[in-house]
Amino acid sequence: MGSVVTMEKKMAQQQWYKGAVIYQVYPRSFQDTNGDGIGDLKGIISRIDYIKSLGVDAIWISPFFKSPMKDFGYDISDYRDVDPLFGDLNDFDELIAQAHQRDIKIIIDQVLSHTSDQHQWFLDSREDKTNDRSDWYVWADAKPDGTQPNNWLSIFGGPAWQWEPRRGQYYLHNFFTEQPDLNFHNPDVRQAVLDNVEFWLKKGVDGFRLDAINFCYHDAQLRDNPAKPPEKRQGRGFSEDNPYAFQYHHYNNTQPENISFMQDIRTLLDKYPGTVSLGEISSEDSLATMAEYTAGGDKLHMGYSFELLTNDYSSEYIRTTVKTLEERMTEGWPCWAFSNHDVERVASRWSNNGEVNSEQCKMLTALLASLRGSVCMYQGEELGLGEASVAFEDLQDPYGITFWPNFKGRDGCRTPMPWHNDDGEQAGFSATKPWLPVDENHKRQTVSKQDSDSDSILNAFRHFMTWRKQQAILLEGDIEFINTPEPLLAFYRRFAGQTMLCVFNLAQEPASLNIEHTDIVQHTELNHHNGSLEKQTLTLPGFGCFYAAVS
Repeated sequence: MGSVVTMEKKMAQQQWYKGAVIYQVYPRSFQDTNGDGIGDLKGIISRIDYIKSLGVDAIWISPFFKSPMKDFGYDISDYRDVDPLFGDLNDFDELIAQAHQRDIKIIIDQVLSHTSDQHQWFLDSREDKTNDRSDWYVWADAKPDGTQPNNWLSIFGGPAWQWEPRRGQYYLHNFFTEQPDLNFHNPDVRQAVLDNVEFWLKKGVDGFRLDAINFCYHDAQLRDNPAKPPEKRQGRGFSEDNPYAFQYHHYNNTQPENISFMQDIRTLLDKYPGTVSLGEISSEDSLATMAEYTAGGDKLHMGYSFELLTNDYSSEYIRTTVKTLEERMTEGWPCWAFSNHDVERVASRWSNNGEVNSEQCKMLTALLASLRGSVCMYQGEELGLGEASVAFEDLQDPYGITFWPNFKGRDGCRTPMPWHNDDGEQAGFSATKPWLPVDENHKRQTVSKQDSDSDSILNAFRHFMTWRKQQAILLEGDIEFINTPEPLLAFYRRFAGQTMLCVFNLAQEPASLNIEHTDIVQHTELNHHNGSLEKQTLTLPGFGCFYAAVS
């Protein structure tokens, strides 16, 4: 009997990610400790007890590796070292130790599909067509008229090909020109990338968030992407006036060969029990790709996409999106997010009038954390931070600078965390002018101010996460949606013979729902805008929530 219990406990420890709340830290903007205006690893360490107080299970840290910072760390020049902006490897070791002492897992970004153009691999590869790394990147000859090899486009605007005079060829870059794409058709590249991943496994990380993981392989025939009709041009994490939306991206990403690479990653992770992979997926059918990349137990542990990072805030859209994934992902495990470092903050994006509503923020936390799957919460989401207003002269993101004013880029969701109100301009983030300005509205939503307010968004977040940890049905249960009129979203969660009804009002006005065929056993009172039940009518106040055990 003892061995069976031990085996079950070991399995639970290895599947810690199921239902986990993962707190995303964007290190540049979290906490500056050395006075250069940029957050660092020591800053995360200094705030580790705050993160623990949130009741989260893991921290996902955006890139902190050596980089020229053309894309703020997503252009890596050395995968095995910390950029001096953020500290050094000793700081990272200390962060791992401090987090693990508090039973917090550490997940780090891995940007595998491309490197910086300052990476030694690329510096070697670009020199000529005969060196040892000549085919480590995607090189192609010009067309007879000198134009690009095909019609592929960069997400950040313009052709996905850049001319390199040393070789007399174009190289592929799905993102910025400073981010050349690796050639995964070369087995030496594939192995070198896996070796870099293992370096961090040996350091003790608990998992990886795999950036743009479906971009690793390209179509070896370099076939043109077909045109997309105007009515189909819907952005997923990129500006909808970006010409990138004008194509079906059938050939520059999400290739069949990528499946075996996902299996290689899983084989490596399986050598380090308890480590997990979370793939960021943005494809023509991201939900289908998420299901494919997490199927069979031999590929990714989890997948997440931009499907709930859009402007569509209807209950119908959320219900259809989650239901569609549930129907397709019969084996894998989903992870959902409403905000991250690439899109407008949800408190603004889904606001009725552009202004942050505290009750809506509380409801959105509860909704997100009640869906089947794991959860990514972006730093500041627990404070209800809205999108910051950044003047053009303060912009840092080249994406925003290029597309201004129609699209203002990603700086508005990346401004510094507001910690307290007693140091004026910088809200406790830094002793000097930060790399992006602290938003004036955020100075009224600081951690210290919300700490002392029992009704704050922050304390509601903590209260809900504490309660959720005790609900196995929310952590592991199945989900079944109920067809409800706007603005109500309702579903059942079921686990181990128990059923919970979850209902959310997505609007500011009260809404009612007839539940005459539902036998309520016990209604759970949370600390924000609970629904009330009279006879068979459930009434929810604006942005209200309702949880009840049903038979």
